[in-house]
Amino acid sequence: MSMGRRDVLKGMTLSAGSVLLSPILGKLHAQAQGRPLAPKRFVFVVESNGVPPQHLTPSGVTRQTRKQEAGGPTALVDLPLADRTLPMSLEPVARWKDKVTIVQGLSGRVCGGGHSNNFQALGAFGAGRSNGGESMAIAGETIDGALARAVPGIFPHIGLGISKRFENNVIYNISATGPNKALPTICRPDFAYSTLFGSVAGGQARQEFQARNNLLDFMREDVRRAETRLAGEEREQLGAYLETFETLRNRQSRLNEIEHTLREKGPVVSDKYSSQVETDRLDAQFDLGAAALVCGLTNVLTISSAAGVRDFDITFRGLGLNVDKHTIGHGGSFQNHTSSDLYNIIRRYHFTLIAGLMQKLERVREGNGTMLDNTIIVYLSDGAEGHHSRCWEWPMVVLGNIGNKLKTGRYLDYPGYGQRGHRTTANMFVTLLNLAGSDRDSFGMQDTGLRDFDQHGPLSELLA
Repeated sequence: MSMGRRDVLKGMTLSAGSVLLSPILGKLHAQAQGRPLAPKRFVFVVESNGVPPQHLTPSGVTRQTRKQEAGGPTALVDLPLADRTLPMSLEPVARWKDKVTIVQGLSGRVCGGGHSNNFQALGAFGAGRSNGGESMAIAGETIDGALARAVPGIFPHIGLGISKRFENNVIYNISATGPNKALPTICRPDFAYSTLFGSVAGGQARQEFQARNNLLDFMREDVRRAETRLAGEEREQLGAYLETFETLRNRQSRLNEIEHTLREKGPVVSDKYSSQVETDRLDAQFDLGAAALVCGLTNVLTISSAAGVRDFDITFRGLGLNVDKHTIGHGGSFQNHTSSDLYNIIRRYHFTLIAGLMQKLERVREGNGTMLDNTIIVYLSDGAEGHHSRCWEWPMVVLGNIGNKLKTGRYLDYPGYGQRGHRTTANMFVTLLNLAGSDRDSFGMQDTGLRDFDQHGPLSELLA
C-alpha cells in the first residue's frame, strides 16, 4: 500500500457531524499501516418464554428424552451440521451453517426457574427479591456486563429491546455490572436512535441532530468526499459502512418480506421506530444494534425480546398472532397451528433478524476477513428450557467463531444433570470470557447440587 494512501487517510478532515466516521477512518488508517484493528465483539439475543430443546434438534438426530430431574443421557453427543438440515426456526441462518453451534444439555439450576429468570439468565446466580417482592434482586454481574469490561468500547455495553408495553422507554431486566447494578434496556427505537447517535454528535452537528434528527446526512456528505480521495479497497469498505447506516433511514416496516407469518400480505406504512407493533420495534432495534457495532460505538450488545418476568406474555401481533406467549406456553393453539408451530414461527422471526445482522457485519471488511469473523452471537431464552422452566437444561445457539477460536458447524448435547461430563451455563460464560482474553475460570454461583463436580473452566469441547 502506497505512502500516499496512508497520508490521505491520516490527513483526511471530517465535518462536524461525522464523528461516527472517525472510528471507521481510524481503522482504515491502521490497516494501511499494516496493523489492522479487529476488536472482539459479543452479541446476546435473549428471547422470552423458553426454548424447548427439541425445537433446536437438526435432522437425523433423535434426542433422548430427559425427565425434569437429575439423570438422563450419560454420553456427550457431538455431531457435525454439514449434512444435516437445521430446524425450521433456524433456517434463516442456514447459509452460515459452518459458523453455527447448537449447544444443548447445559443446566442453570442455581437460577431457580419460572416464567423468567430475569438477570439470572445471563448471570448464572441465584434468585432473590427486594422491595417487598416487586423487583428482582441482582446477586452479581451478568456475562454481558463482564464482557463490557473485558472489551470496552465508547459505550461499554448497549442494551436494546422491546417491552409488551409501548409506553416503556427504558427498563432494567436482564443485564448488570454487579450486585444490584442493573444496566438499562432501551425499548423505544426512536429514543435509542437519539441516545446513541445524537450523543456522539458535537457542536453544530448536535444542534442539527436535535433539530432534524438527521445525522446521517452529515455522514453521507463525508463519505462522498472521502470516496473521491480513496482507492478502490478503502472506498468499498466505506460503502459497506454507509449501507448499514442507510438502513436506519428506511423507517418502514419490513414485515411483508418475512416468510412464515400468519398475517395477511398487504401494504405496511408503519414507521417502525415509533410503531406500537412489537415486531416493527424489534426490527428497528436490530438495525440500530448493527449500526452501533459497525461504527464502533460498542463491542457488547444485548437485544432483549420481551425478556423479564414483566413482559414474557407479549403478543406478536405483527406476525398475525392474536394469542400471547403465556397462552402458547400452556399449549395454546391458533388458526390450526399447535403451540410448537407458534413457538417456531416466533423464533424464526428472531433468526431472520439475526441473519440480517450477520449480513451487515459480513459486508464490512476487517483485517484479513470481515466484522462477522470477529463477532460471536449467542441466542438463548431467559426462560431456559420451557414456559415454566426449572433450568435442568438451557438450550443456546452460538453463531461465529472469533478468528476460528471456536469449533463450529456442530451440534453438541451434554450429558444429563448429575452425570459425568455434565456442564452448566456458567461454563459457557467462562468460555466467552476466555475468548475475550480473560483468564477467569469461574462465573456466577456454584450449583450445590453438583458439589462433587468441578464447575470451573470453559467448555473445552467448543474451543479450537
